[in-house]
Amino acid sequence: MGDYEILTDANFAEKTKHGKWLVDMWAAWCGPCKVVGPIVEKLAAEYKGKIHVGKMDVDANQETPGKFEVMSIPSLLYIKDGVLVAKEIGAKQEESLKVDIKKHLGV
Repeated sequence: MGDYEILTDANFAEKTKHGKWLVDMWAAWCGPCKVVGPIVEKLAAEYKGKIHVGKMDVDANQETPGKFEVMSIPSLLYIKDGVLVAKEIGAKQEESLKVDIKKHLGV
């Protein structure tokens, strides 16, 4: 698994209720998700100890994406202490994601 956590409908609320989170909403069949996924995983290692990074398969978990109105993937959720502070949709490059992390999570 690496430096990120696998999130599910069952553990999402408990895991994300404390701290700063970047959550990658993805699916195995999604081409742009295959581009973003490795970047998110790299950032998980780079930001270890500063933010938590989670990945959620939207096909296996439909309740949480519905709650956050995830209509397109990849979607990246920025969460602080259980509260959604931003949602970004679509594939982004590493530098753009770093800007978003700083803007939304203050890291």
